[in-house]
Amino acid sequence: MRTTEAWRNFGQICMILVLCLLVMTLSGCRGNQRVSLTISAAASLQGALGDVEAAYGFAHSTVDFRNNFGSSGTLAREIEQGAPVDVFISAAAKPMDDLDGKGLIATGTRVNLLHNSLVLIAPLDSKLQRFAGLEDRSIRLIAVGDPASVPAGQYAQQTLIALHLYKQVKGKLVLGKDVRQVLTYIETGNADAGFVYATDAQISKRVRVVATVPESAHEPIIYPAAVVKTSQNQEAARGFVEFLGSSEAKAIFTKYGYTLSSQ
Repeated sequence: MRTTEAWRNFGQICMILVLCLLVMTLSGCRGNQRVSLTISAAASLQGALGDVEAAYGFAHSTVDFRNNFGSSGTLAREIEQGAPVDVFISAAAKPMDDLDGKGLIATGTRVNLLHNSLVLIAPLDSKLQRFAGLEDRSIRLIAVGDPASVPAGQYAQQTLIALHLYKQVKGKLVLGKDVRQVLTYIETGNADAGFVYATDAQISKRVRVVATVPESAHEPIIYPAAVVKTSQNQEAARGFVEFLGSSEAKAIFTKYGYTLSSQ
């Protein structure tokens, strides 16, 4: 009788121990569950953002990234249409303002991260020396981002107007879907000159900077970032946006030629 009762108690203890181990295992699995963050970011951030994400991954090994690069205006429209995005990083304030005005940005997550410069570039063998040279007959095509959706194109248009060149060169403009396509046009000789960010010109060995556009010629080039309100990974997304403003992330952005925003 005592033996039977002892075995029954032993069995109950074993069952309790198994249940405890199962609970601990399941809790551990939930704690280590992988999170995939979808980042919609301005095309000009390719390279820099990848390095920032790699740095973040050292301390957050359960977070993966899926990047969607493109023109800021197009990315904003995708978010507006319901694209499953966790974090949006724009190359201009307006696309972010538009989303914010429609209640699509998570409250309190928006930060101004970076500044950039606009430059006039040309192929290495080009004889172009200054902005006025864009009127010359030897300059047949000038590549700019499509002002309808590409902030770099909007800045370029503002620059040409400010320099009193827009009417003279309007017929030469060829539009790119984003700033990286504009860079490719000049690298491949499909355009004789074009406007890109200084950070884009810095990564290419097939173009040269003809001139840097005065900041007074266009609106400030600011890169804001924010968590998208419909994100299903709010905690992880907020943590990443917070990291974007850290000293470690700023050092990476600086290496790529960006200047830091003071908010």
